[in-house]
Amino acid sequence: MNMGPMTIGEAAKASGVSVKMIRYYDEVGLVRPASRSEGNYREYDTRAVNELRFIKRARALGFDMAEIAQLLSLWRDRERPSREVKAIAQRHLADLDTRIREMQAMADTLRHLAHCCAGDDRPDCPILADLGGADLGRADHTTL
Repeated sequence: MNMGPMTIGEAAKASGVSVKMIRYYDEVGLVRPASRSEGNYREYDTRAVNELRFIKRARALGFDMAEIAQLLSLWRDRERPSREVKAIAQRHLADLDTRIREMQAMADTLRHLAHCCAGDDRPDCPILADLGGADLGRADHTTL
């Protein structure tokens, strides 16, 4: 379905991307510059809305702006080899796996500290002691 020119507000509604973010993507050159109406208002077409949806989905998957720019460039290039796209996705997946392991270690540490804290009226608190740098003889898995 090919729609006629849309205002930035209409493009935001159609793509699910806020007006503020559309302007930002325009400023940083992530999206192609919108055409301008006689009144100098930005106008968006179906292609632009599809690209905004692409960006929104890529952000939802945690890709950073540089990765999104690469992916968007590859998406626009119908002759691209898919190996380039896969390489970007695999690097991002490896980064996510690392971050998940790091977050799991943080959760394990906090779980251990919360378990060790009496949570009563006494001022002793292993959580605050740990944050303050005290060595409580914990196993290495609790060190971040």
